[in-house]
Parts: sequence; C-alpha cells; structure tokens
Amino acid sequence: MTLEEFRESLRGAGPPGNLTLALGGLWWDAKGNWNRAHESAQQDEGPEGPWVHAYLHRKEGDSSNAAYWYRRAGKTPARCSLEQEWSTISESLLG
Repeated sequence: MTLEEFRESLRGAGPPGNLTLALGGLWWDAKGNWNRAHESAQQDEGPEGPWVHAYLHRKEGDSSNAAYWYRRAGKTPARCSLEQEWSTISESLLG
C-alpha cells in the first residue's frame, strides 16, 4: 500500500484489514480517535509500535512519556510538525 492509498483508506469507517497494529494506530489517529490509536500502538510490541506510541504521546503533549517511547523505538525525538511526523512514520511502515 502506498501513502496515498493509506490516506484514501481514511474515507472508510474502519481501517483496512491488512494493516499492522502500528499502522492501525496511525489510521485511528488520522480519524481523530486518539484512544483507539493509542490502544492499537500499545498492542504492537515490535519496533513499530513504540515509534507510533512516541508520536501519539508527543501529539498529546506528554513530552517525557514521548521521550521514553522514542528511546524504546530507537528513534530520535521528532522536531518536525506532527503532520510531517505522521507522514514520515506512515511511509516508513508502509515500506
């Protein structure tokens, strides 16, 4: 799936069935449902989930919690806009 196709999927009522938990978190975030996004990212214990988890806590304004999750993901805390970070993470996870 391309980033454009991922964005197009946001027109639906639910995420496409082939998404990872981390991508599902980004999908729910884009739909404005932070709680579902957080729940999905939190369930992904691989390297992708902590990255999305970090982004979500950054978006929430909880920088210390975000910093913890960036460390867990092995990522440098983002300094770009939230929109740019969402796109960067999405593109990376879509591969």
